[in-house]
Amino acid sequence: MLTQDNDQIQQRHLHLEEINQLGHAAYPHRFDRTHTISSLVAQYHSYAGKREDETETARINAELKAVGDGTVRIAGRILTMRLMGKAAFAHLSDGGARLQIYVRKNDVGDEAWALYNKLDLGDWVGVEGFLFITKTGELSLHARSLQFLAKALLPMPDKYHGVTDKELRYRQRYVDLIASGSAHEREEGELTSREVFVKRASIVRAVRGFFDKRGYIEVETPMLTPLATGAAARPFVTHHNALDIPLYARIAPELYLKRLIVGGFERVYELNRNFRNEGLSIRHNPEFTMLEFYQAYADFNDLMNLTEELITGLVDEVCGSRQIPYQEHTLDFAHWQRLTMREAVLKYWPDHLQDKKPTLDGLMDRAELEAAAAALELGFDPKLNNGYLLGEIFEHVAEPHLISPTFITEFPTELSPLSKQNANDPRFVDRFELFIAQMEIANAFSELNDPAEQKHRFEEQMKQREGGDDEAMVMDEDYIRALSYGMPPTAGEGIGIDRLVMLLTNQRSIRDVILFPHMRPEAK
Repeated sequence: MLTQDNDQIQQRHLHLEEINQLGHAAYPHRFDRTHTISSLVAQYHSYAGKREDETETARINAELKAVGDGTVRIAGRILTMRLMGKAAFAHLSDGGARLQIYVRKNDVGDEAWALYNKLDLGDWVGVEGFLFITKTGELSLHARSLQFLAKALLPMPDKYHGVTDKELRYRQRYVDLIASGSAHEREEGELTSREVFVKRASIVRAVRGFFDKRGYIEVETPMLTPLATGAAARPFVTHHNALDIPLYARIAPELYLKRLIVGGFERVYELNRNFRNEGLSIRHNPEFTMLEFYQAYADFNDLMNLTEELITGLVDEVCGSRQIPYQEHTLDFAHWQRLTMREAVLKYWPDHLQDKKPTLDGLMDRAELEAAAAALELGFDPKLNNGYLLGEIFEHVAEPHLISPTFITEFPTELSPLSKQNANDPRFVDRFELFIAQMEIANAFSELNDPAEQKHRFEEQMKQREGGDDEAMVMDEDYIRALSYGMPPTAGEGIGIDRLVMLLTNQRSIRDVILFPHMRPEAK
C-alpha cells in the first residue's frame, strides 16, 4: 500500500476512485493499438513545422486523416496537459517519442470528457482518432475516444530536465527512464538513459553477429560452480542444500570454455554475467557482463588483430566516426598502439625522475625494480616477486596515460597463471591487455595447454592463497584432467561489455550503463 504523504498523492488516489465510479476499469487487461507513437512520429515527422498556405495545409491534413483508413489507435503516458474550456491538448509518450493529442468535449462525448478531467500527469491512456497538423505545424492526433489504462499514483519527475539525482537514477531506474523518455533539455550529443540502453542492446547484438559470422558457437556454462576458478578474484559463496556443498557465483567461465576446446569445439564464445565480491567504483560493479571467446589453432597475436577488427567495426557502426568523444578526451580508433609492459613503463616514465629511469632489462632485475619503486615513492610488499613488482610499477606509471587504444603485451609469468610462456623468454607469457581511456577493456593470451605446467602454476597459486592472498586461484583437478586429454594450441580472450558500452556512449560511470546497478541499502 502506497503511503499518501502529501496532497498531490491523495488527489491522485481520489481521481482513481472517481474514475472507477465513472465505470472505467482501474487497470484494464489490454488495449489494441494500430500504431505506436514512435512509428507515427518517425513516419510523419517531416510534416511537423509545415505552415504553408491553406490549400497546402488542407492537402497535408487530408493525407494524414487517411492514415489507418481514418482510424489511428495509440497508447502512452501523459507528459503534459493543457485545458482550454471544453477542449484540451496533451502530449503522450511511449518512451521513445511523444505525440500531441487534441481532445474536444463535443467529439469524445460527456463520459470521455469527464474521464479526461480525472487524469493526472503520468497516467496511461489509449486514444482513438485521426492525424492532423495544428496551425502551429505540430503533428497531432484528434481524439474521437479515450480509454483509461493505468493511474500514476506518484508524481512524475520533472518532464523537461529528467532525473539529476544520481542516487535516484540508479535506485529507481524506472523513474529515470520515464524522465529520459520525455526530457527536452540536454547538452548537444548527450544521450538520455533510454538511448544509452537502446545503444547497449545494439552493441551486444553486433558483437554476437561478429562472432556468429566467423564460425564461433555461442554456449552457456555454469553460473554456480563448485570451485572459484577462472580468474584471480574474491568470489561470492552460497550453499546448495540438497548436495550439501558450497557453490560459488562464477568469477569467469574460462576453464569451462577451454574444456569445450578439449572436447572438439574449435571456436566458442559466451556473453554472460561474472560475479566478483569486490569493491564498488565508477568502473566496478560486483555483477558485470563479460564476453569470453576461445579459438583453437590461434595465438594471442591473432586475437589482437581480431579485437582491433571487432572494436573498430563497433565504433563505425555505433558512433559513425573513428574519433569519438569520451569525457575530456577524444579517442582515436583509427590508430592503435602496441607496447610491451616494460616499454610502456619507459615511455611514460615521469620527466622529473629521468635520472632514476630504469633500463629495459633492469625492469626484471630485482635491484633496479626496487630502486624504481623507491623513486616513485611506491609502497610495496617486499615479498612481492619481480613480476608483481613490475605490474605495480606499470599500473602507477603507464596506465594513466593509456587513452587511445593501446595493447600492452609481454606480461610477467607470475601475473598470468593460465597463460602460455613465451618460447624465447620464459620470464614472460604471450598475453595482452587492451587499455582505452585508462581502463582495461580486454585481456587475452595464448592458453597454457601443458597439464604438468598448469598443475605447477595452480600449486604456486595455492601457496599464495595459504600466505593470505584470498584472490589467488585454487587447484582445479578436473581441469588438469581435461588438459591431460589434450588441448590444441588455443588463444582466448575476455572483453568487459559494460566498460565497452561506457566508451561508445560517453558515460563516466559503469552504473550509467547497467540498468540496475548494485547500491548500498537505501537509508530509511
